[in-house]
Amino acid sequence: MCTRPAHLGRHHVCLECRVGFKHRVDEPRSRLCPNCAGELIDAGSDLEVPRRGDDAGWRVLGTLLRAGVTFHSTCCDGPGWRPRTMVQVRERLAAAERTGVPVAEALTTFDVDGIGRAPGPGRR
Repeated sequence: MCTRPAHLGRHHVCLECRVGFKHRVDEPRSRLCPNCAGELIDAGSDLEVPRRGDDAGWRVLGTLLRAGVTFHSTCCDGPGWRPRTMVQVRERLAAAERTGVPVAEALTTFDVDGIGRAPGPGRR
């Protein structure tokens, strides 16, 4: 049984300003960046927001969020594996292009060699 609190806040980020804010789930107000007035992206409660000066971290995060990959989870296991470096992102984007697998699926696959292969016995 999951013992994770259900009231955790969600991270909302502005890729343009490189800022993240944590808002409670039950706050009904609009999500606009206080710096540029752009729309904030709901990235989920399990996001670790990169430091503002971490160029590579923000490039990775921007690629993930633009592909529709977020950091939402429903239980204690978290959102699953996510790439942390641009090398990991480039490998998965190349595999997605080569195999025709959707980009979001390729970006959340741990094993690059497994992208595009049907799960066999004993594999998930």
